[in-house]
Amino acid sequence: QLQLVESGGGLVQPGGSLRLSCAASGFTLGYYTVGWFRQAPGKEREAVSCINYSGTSTYYADSVKDRFTISRDSAKNTVILQMNSLKPEDTAVYYCALDLLFGDCTEVTVPGFDSWGQGTQVTVSS
Repeated sequence: QLQLVESGGGLVQPGGSLRLSCAASGFTLGYYTVGWFRQAPGKEREAVSCINYSGTSTYYADSVKDRFTISRDSAKNTVILQMNSLKPEDTAVYYCALDLLFGDCTEVTVPGFDSWGQGTQVTVSS
């Protein structure tokens, strides 16, 4: 069973930064395309970012471009989402998931991903 665990969420002031981690248990995360998604209260889950299995292709939602950066830490078997210049509208539960078809992040949608983690809460508020 492919299990993912997110961590790094918390409460931060507007303009602050957080570093989210998506850790794999029992398998090598570097073999998979990984997506980050978020879900705010009362809203649908939406794609935030993606990195493909080889690390050569990434995707960012327009709302987070130039503020968020996705990367791999192979030594720790994790995928990192560095979030800078956070805004109140970034408040949500953040999830990571796997593209089991090993896509190149050209289509990042909730139905296209599997093995969801439990999520980590990010709250941006003064």
